[in-house]
Amino acid sequence: MIRTPSISVIVPVYRAEDYLERCVESLLSQTFPDFEILLVDDGSPDHSGAICDDYARKDDRIKVFHKLNGGVSSARQYGIDHAIGEYVIHADPDDWVESSMLEELYNKAKEEDADMVICDYYMNYENKQVYKKQEPSSLDHRTVLKELFQQLHGSCCNKLVRRACYNDTGTRFPEGFTLWEDRFVCCSLLLTDLKIAYLGKAFYHYDRISNDNSLVVYPTKKGLYSIVQFIDYIEGKLPCSDSPQIYFNLKCHAKEYSFLLKQSYAEFYGIYKDINKDYIKNSKVSILSLYVRMALIFNSSSYMVLSSNYMFFKRLLLKIIRLISK
Repeated sequence: MIRTPSISVIVPVYRAEDYLERCVESLLSQTFPDFEILLVDDGSPDHSGAICDDYARKDDRIKVFHKLNGGVSSARQYGIDHAIGEYVIHADPDDWVESSMLEELYNKAKEEDADMVICDYYMNYENKQVYKKQEPSSLDHRTVLKELFQQLHGSCCNKLVRRACYNDTGTRFPEGFTLWEDRFVCCSLLLTDLKIAYLGKAFYHYDRISNDNSLVVYPTKKGLYSIVQFIDYIEGKLPCSDSPQIYFNLKCHAKEYSFLLKQSYAEFYGIYKDINKDYIKNSKVSILSLYVRMALIFNSSSYMVLSSNYMFFKRLLLKIIRLISK
């Protein structure tokens, strides 16, 4: 008879040999023993797959799956398809968790009979750790959905979800996404009337240092595709009066990402070109938004100069700010 664990922890693995052990060790150190870990090796070219296999030989709660590279969204869905736990949570291989995470989240889920439990998290930088509170203003699914675009994080890593909800809502990780695949899934789940609980403690540590291959740091065409597909999916679905501003903010983000990608001027100008005039008048203040405004105001030759020199200017300005603040 197959043992059905209370929780399935899904870890997509790709080029993670330098920090995978820290992640897995933190999961194996849980005070709650009734779980399975699904390590999904997404065709990683380094020694990550071998590290996964080594852990599986040592602990039968660990299941390893080797698949052809299909991207993080594909790997997460592969984990969902093979998970058998009552609840599911995700973890990234460059992050780590507190030892009581699974126990406290599961106890809260059972106590509240919740479909989803949201908790706080830590953001870990080189010289500091920042506590990120994630308490929704209401536990109604419509409010939580709206606040995913405001103060709440769209990650699946600080949310324990009843596995049946994925099937009941028809939720699947979107094929081809390299960004925002977790936000897509959270939104898909929250478009239905889930029972939500909140636990005001942080367990999950997001590592902002180790993984220098981040698609957020290095924009790609696939990343832009993911953002545009997400906007097309969610537009018109948000049941709140703030939705026009939310859609506008999302399109502004796509415009900024396109600028960082250094596309042709026609491609940059053409992406959500209906917001160009409003973007120029937008009150948002940042180095990036200033550059994007100038790129929209001036001609294509100015755009190439601006997009090529943005990162240099930003680094220089941040260095000056750090020197002044000392």
